[in-house]
Amino acid sequence: MEGRVSPVGSSRSIPAAAVLCRGPVEPVVFLANFALVLQGPLTTQYLWHRFSTDLGYNGTRHRGNCGNQSADPIMKEVETLTSHWTLYMNVGGFLVGLFWSTLLGAWSDRVGRRPLLVLSSLGLLLQVVVSIFVVQLQLHVGFFVLGRVLCALLGDFNGLLAASFASVADVSSNHSRTFRMALLEACIGVAGTLASLLGGHWLRAQGYANPFWLALALLIVMTLYAAFCFGETVKEPKSTRLFTLRHHRSIARLYVVSAPEKSRKHLALYSLAIFIVITVHFGAQDILTLYELSTPLCWDSKLVGYGSAAQHLSYLTSLVGLKLLQYCLADTWVAEIGLSFNILGMVVFAFATTTPLMFTGYGLLFLSLVTTPVIRAKLSKLVSESEHGALFSAVACVNSLAMLMASGIFNSLYPATLNFLKGFPFLLGAGLLFIPAILIGVLEKINPRPEFQQFPHSL
Repeated sequence: MEGRVSPVGSSRSIPAAAVLCRGPVEPVVFLANFALVLQGPLTTQYLWHRFSTDLGYNGTRHRGNCGNQSADPIMKEVETLTSHWTLYMNVGGFLVGLFWSTLLGAWSDRVGRRPLLVLSSLGLLLQVVVSIFVVQLQLHVGFFVLGRVLCALLGDFNGLLAASFASVADVSSNHSRTFRMALLEACIGVAGTLASLLGGHWLRAQGYANPFWLALALLIVMTLYAAFCFGETVKEPKSTRLFTLRHHRSIARLYVVSAPEKSRKHLALYSLAIFIVITVHFGAQDILTLYELSTPLCWDSKLVGYGSAAQHLSYLTSLVGLKLLQYCLADTWVAEIGLSFNILGMVVFAFATTTPLMFTGYGLLFLSLVTTPVIRAKLSKLVSESEHGALFSAVACVNSLAMLMASGIFNSLYPATLNFLKGFPFLLGAGLLFIPAILIGVLEKINPRPEFQQFPHSL
C-alpha cells in the first residue's frame, strides 16, 4: 500500500512564519534521553516491585541482611521474571522498529529531518503515557510492551537519533564531524547523568508515578521544539511518498550496488564494528540495574541512581578525552583506546562484589564512548551528503538489531549463569569487544585515511 504523506515539519507543512527559531538538534536529543533514562531504571525497579509483591517476596536489599538471600528461590524467580519482561519490551520495540526506523530515516533525505524528529517525539510521548497508566492504575505489566510497540511505530529513539546524526552530518565539515558526533552523544550522557541522579532520589521520596509525569512534560516540550524551533538541515525538502520500497532500496544500495570494493568493505565492516559495540553497551546496561539490586551488592534506589549517573557521565568524559586525544592521535587510535577501557570496565563488573569495586568499574569507562562517534563519522564520510538519512537509518537498523541481540543474549544469559558466575555476561561483553578493536585496526592498516575519499552519489 502506498500513500502520499506531506513532509510533516518541513517548509511545506509548517509555514516559515510558524518556525520560531532555527535551533540546533542537540536540545531534542538531550530532552529525549533525559526522559528515557528517567524511565529506564524506574521501569526495572517497578517490575521488581510488582513481581516481588505478586510472589510474596519480602526480602530486604539492605547490605546487612542481603548476603543471606543468595539461595532464596523466590528472589531468583523475581530476578528472572524482571529480566524476561525487559527482554519482551525490547523485542517488541525491535520487531516494529526494524522496519519503521529504516523507512523513516531514508524518507528524511527527501522531506527533511524535522518530520522524523516530530514523529519520533510523538512516539516517545505515547510510550510514557502508557507507562503512567500502568503505574497509576496497576495495569498488567504487558502494557509496557504495548507502549514500546506504539513508540516504535513512530520511529522510536533510534529514529530520532538517525535524524539527529544525519542533521549533524548535513552541516559539519569532514574535519569537525567526529567532534560534532561526540558532542551529540555527550548530550545523551549529560541528560542521562542528571536524570539518573534525580530518578533515584525521587523514587525514594515519592514513589514511581511522579518521575513519569516529569518525563511526559519534558517530551511535550521536546515535541514542540522539534516542530517549531529546529532549523531544518536538508536544503530543499520535497514532498514524497512514505509507504514505498524506494526508501529501503536506498539503504540496500549503500552496501550492494556496484562501487569501489574498498568503500563497500569499509561500510560493511564499520557497521559490524558499531553493531558489536552497541550490543555490549546495551546488553550490559540492561542487566546492570538488576545486577546492582540483587546480592551481593544489594543496592537501593539511591545507589542505583548514582551508578546510572556514573555510567552516563562517561559520555561527557569521553567527549573531553576525544578532544584532547585528537591533538596527538588519529581517530582510529582514539577509538582503540576507548575500547581498551571498555574491556577493563566489563572485567571489573564481572567480579565486583562490593560497592567501591563496582564504582571502580564505572570509573574505567571514562573513555569507553569515544568509539561510536568515531565510527559514525567515518561512515558518514563514505557516502554523499544526499545519502546521510539512508546511512543513519541503516545505522539505526544496526542499532535496533544490536539492542535485540543484547536483550536476547544478556537477559537470557544472566539468569542462566546466576549459580556459577553471576558476572559472566560482562566477561562475554569484554571478549566481544576485541572483535571491533581488531576490525578498526585492520581497516586503518588497509586504508589509513578512507574518510577522505569521496564517492559519487550513484555509489
